[in-house]
Amino acid sequence: MLYDVPAPAKLNLFLHVVGRRPDGYHLLQTVFRFIDLCDTLHFDARADGRIERAADLPGVPARHDLTLRAAQALQQATGTRQGATITLEKNIPQGGGLGGGSSDAASTLIALNRLWGTGLSRRDLMALALPLGADVPVFVFGQSAFAEGVGEVLAPLDLPPAGYLVAQPDASVPTAGIFSDPDLTRNTPSVTIADFLASQDFGAKVVAKRVAASAQFLFGRNDLEPVVYRRYVAVSQAARWLSGRGIHVRMSGSGACLFAQYATVQQAVLAQQEITATMRVAGDSTGHMQPGFRLVRACPGLAEHPLRNWIAR
Repeated sequence: MLYDVPAPAKLNLFLHVVGRRPDGYHLLQTVFRFIDLCDTLHFDARADGRIERAADLPGVPARHDLTLRAAQALQQATGTRQGATITLEKNIPQGGGLGGGSSDAASTLIALNRLWGTGLSRRDLMALALPLGADVPVFVFGQSAFAEGVGEVLAPLDLPPAGYLVAQPDASVPTAGIFSDPDLTRNTPSVTIADFLASQDFGAKVVAKRVAASAQFLFGRNDLEPVVYRRYVAVSQAARWLSGRGIHVRMSGSGACLFAQYATVQQAVLAQQEITATMRVAGDSTGHMQPGFRLVRACPGLAEHPLRNWIAR
């Protein structure tokens, strides 16, 4: 059995839609960064070959549960007769653009590969990951990455330490509807890793001239933001509210979560404290935060996936 297996969230530091394949899938460029906001999974091995979840996940039928699908994919690929009971503790918001379901699937592949002793390589597990979803392979890849294609062509990046303020407005955004919107920009010019890295050097110089706790410069943009802001008023209002308090945020993935990057996690914590204090003042007499945010959290960026070393090669 394996307990307390982490599945970290991801941020898209930028997200450009640079084209579309004939089959309808969108061609992307993005940088993935893991953050220390994690779901937790527990795995109990079974000798009867059955794969079950210990409890239902609200709004997610078993046939759509990525943890179950990942376990079944590994079982079928390896021919193992072992099974598992999977318990999932959700902390990453659903419909937030933080890759929670994809991360859960990747941690399931990694953990069961270890628990069952199936011995697949990272490359093998990434091949199983892609049919589960475009974001799943990067979690198996296990480190910050510049991504292209549909998100599966990955090049490692060594990103400096950073802190992130993550805020989820009172909304959940289904990804498919955003990518199918006719107004989505699909022709952003391609960039290179060198372009991104050069922007980080420039951003560091800009931040050095600002107040220490200022949010950092971010490269590029998220092409999905205009569509989400138009369709989900709660997201656009939250972004404007934060901007009005000097916190200029970017949306991660297809939303709804927004984030700001800081040089240190301590600076992100200060921003979190300022926001929550402001919301309590504007809230009701009990001191609860005013409606509009489901989550406000300061998180450190991770240098690598917590399970990266669980895969031997």
